[in-house]
Amino acid sequence: MLLGALRGDIEAVTRTIAWLIVVLGSTALVCWALLSLADAGTDVALTVAVLGGSAVTAGFAIAPIVGGVADPLDPRRFALIGLPTGRLAAVLAVAGLISVPIAALLAAAISSAIMWRDVGVPWGAGAASVVLGVITCALLARTCMALTSLFLRERRSRELSGVFLLAVVVVVVPVGVFLASLEWDGRVPPQLVEAVQILARTPLGAAWAFPGLIAEGGDAGLSLFVAIATVVVLAGLWALLVHRLLTTTERPASVRERGGLGWFAVAPGTPGGAVAARSLFYWLRDARYLVNIVIIPVAAAVTTIPLLIAGVPPAIVALVPVPFIALFLGWLPHNDVAYDSTAVWMHVGSGVRGFSDRIGRLVPVLFIGIPLLAVAIPVAIVLHGRWAMLPALIGVCASLFLSGLGLSSISSVLAPYAVSHPGESPFEQPQRVGATGAVAQSLVLFGAIVLSVPALWWGWLAIEGDSEAATTALWGGAGIGFGVLVVGIAIGSVLFERRGGRIMEFAETT
Repeated sequence: MLLGALRGDIEAVTRTIAWLIVVLGSTALVCWALLSLADAGTDVALTVAVLGGSAVTAGFAIAPIVGGVADPLDPRRFALIGLPTGRLAAVLAVAGLISVPIAALLAAAISSAIMWRDVGVPWGAGAASVVLGVITCALLARTCMALTSLFLRERRSRELSGVFLLAVVVVVVPVGVFLASLEWDGRVPPQLVEAVQILARTPLGAAWAFPGLIAEGGDAGLSLFVAIATVVVLAGLWALLVHRLLTTTERPASVRERGGLGWFAVAPGTPGGAVAARSLFYWLRDARYLVNIVIIPVAAAVTTIPLLIAGVPPAIVALVPVPFIALFLGWLPHNDVAYDSTAVWMHVGSGVRGFSDRIGRLVPVLFIGIPLLAVAIPVAIVLHGRWAMLPALIGVCASLFLSGLGLSSISSVLAPYAVSHPGESPFEQPQRVGATGAVAQSLVLFGAIVLSVPALWWGWLAIEGDSEAATTALWGGAGIGFGVLVVGIAIGSVLFERRGGRIMEFAETT
């Protein structure tokens, strides 16, 4: 199979060779960097080895889920050979070690072992780290491939891959921003020391940690035990999955057969899932929604200009745009029913429960808002300069965002107002009779601010230096926002079921 990748048309072979060159160059660079750690001190070497090894191990687990590539070593492909389940599992596990990613990992792991030998760690510890680390990654990839083929194969789509990638971004970007903001000053920051100690006791970092713990005089025995137990558990899980794959029939659905369903192929087969899928389709393709989403970060950034002109310290101004983003994100769906135009009859005519309608319509905002805030909050904290403000900013944003969603769940049913129809320019607004639109917008916007006053006050105390207020803002803001969201969904659900006729009348006359 490896040689087969070098056969075919010229373009495919060229891409494969280019990819191999990139992998080879990257591997050589990583090996050189690991070998140079011998002169950097055992604490720095341990930190780099554990954090890098943990990230690589997590990557072997995530890649099969995100990539959605068919497994060439799927046990079902070898069912006709007639090997016993245990022997087939062993053969495929060994065959899984013969791959380009594993070869690159093996080279890096051997370089790490050589580096630990230069530091003074016995050869046996370095060799054990190489064996346990490589086998852990290989078995993790095998098991995740098997789980993907069992549970996600029939629903694989670019939308589902996009969801996984978005989840990775939500985790990776804040962590990257945090690491980039640390000041080393010739020694490992205490935050990283604590993170390394935690990862050294987990399946992700145990195999890579115990040689460094031997050099540091730490508890290497516990990490070694966790690494061995991880390999044993993964091997048992792999054997069970091979048995399951060989004794079950693969579902006939395929990507091409369901590819046209888009988000409907990803969402749960429930009324709320159908509403969420339809809403996601509109939010990510309708120009009226896209314009509103693009304007939010721009409007939030503009708010910093008058503050800077007025002489507000830049460290405080850096915290202002993110709460504005959270506020406007929560405010976005306050008139979502009106954007449906006459399509809302599907919800009313099919008897969709109000709860399903309310929850489904909030999914796109959560899908967009959570990753956006997850990236914006750490960036704002870096610009501010004090990571102690992180809990407070999270609490304030959670209160504004969730409170806005809760109030929007009521407003979009109780007071919808006319908007441009589907396909029309988002900058053309129809004439409206009365002040219903202005009142609905104002009530949701200012209502979210009023309800979030406690979180804003605790956040201000945190800016003044009260560390306990930052924790209070986190839990208090999250509690307020979640409470308003639950109450808003409940009230909006009742109103949707009772006002179905009026909603239909509104859709037909605007």
